[in-house]
Amino acid sequence: MYQTFFHLIFQRMDPEKAHHLAFGWIRLAARTPVLRTFVAAALAPRFKELRTEALGRRMHGPFGLAAGFDKNATAIDGMAMLGFDHVEIGTVTAQPQPGNPKKRLFRLVPDRALINRMGFNNDGSAAVADRLAARTPVFRTTLGVNIGKTKVVPEEEAVGDYVTSTERLAAHADYLVVNVSSPNTPGLRNLQAVDHLRPLLTAVREAADRTVTDRRVPLLVKIAPDLADADIDAVADLALELGLDGIIATNTTIARDPGLTSDPALINEAGGLSGAPVKDRSLEVLRRLYARVGDRTTLVGVGGITTAEDAWQRILAGATLIQGYSAFVYEGPFWCRALHKGLAARLRNSPYATLADAVGAEHKQVTA
Repeated sequence: MYQTFFHLIFQRMDPEKAHHLAFGWIRLAARTPVLRTFVAAALAPRFKELRTEALGRRMHGPFGLAAGFDKNATAIDGMAMLGFDHVEIGTVTAQPQPGNPKKRLFRLVPDRALINRMGFNNDGSAAVADRLAARTPVFRTTLGVNIGKTKVVPEEEAVGDYVTSTERLAAHADYLVVNVSSPNTPGLRNLQAVDHLRPLLTAVREAADRTVTDRRVPLLVKIAPDLADADIDAVADLALELGLDGIIATNTTIARDPGLTSDPALINEAGGLSGAPVKDRSLEVLRRLYARVGDRTTLVGVGGITTAEDAWQRILAGATLIQGYSAFVYEGPFWCRALHKGLAARLRNSPYATLADAVGAEHKQVTA
């Protein structure tokens, strides 16, 4: 039914307008007590075998919403209602900013992909912090907060910019993510270089620790699929050196696969490509990271995940948690339900007693 609705309605609309329309419906449903109960019962059934422990949290399962969908923390309960086991908001910047000029979001329907050059459009960390402080959760979920650099802040002042957001938001986060991998903020990806990344992550860690003294807020970094293998190894080594809690692999890509079949005018739009075409490279990056860090830090697999099989392959490759976003546009509100059901079936039919046993299993088989 959703596929018909998508082709008749959403596909004919500007992608950003369609996003805001769907977003509004989700928020409305989550604010309506009886309706949200029925929606959650239908779309978010729980499977005991998928229960996951990660980043100091117990979650209903491993599948969460990637950053980018709920930039301003206005639909956390709505996304939990739809079945996401954790919700990552943002990217949030220290200063509010409108993002890049429209039109800035494009659908590549035949390729099940999106291109965006949103540019971290958000209300700013002070406003988001106030919203989170005033929030009364309806559904239990794990909340990640993804922070990035304000566009007008020069690269040499980036550390202070991230620290400001950390000081405002850390108290409200179950985990923090330092985003240095969006292609839509000039110079941001330069911060992935270890010489820049080390002082940035160190400063954010220190800011989180002095801001939140009654617990340790887990800290992760999100990297791009376009990093060279040597740079991926360097980030992995840095994560271990600093005691980082996790790495999210990966963000969108600036590469354009020659196999894309959409309108060339769309394919050549500037911005980050997400969705199905990113799947293979994101999986490669995840495998390389796990081969380097093993079980010593938490890996989060994201990029091109559409089906339960996609999610299962990320887990076998080393991901404790998985995330999605782009496929939600194409799969609709029953996506989480189908993915959880399929993932539970794969676990039951596998040789692994628990989902945790399956994490990184393909590597362990090779070395056994």
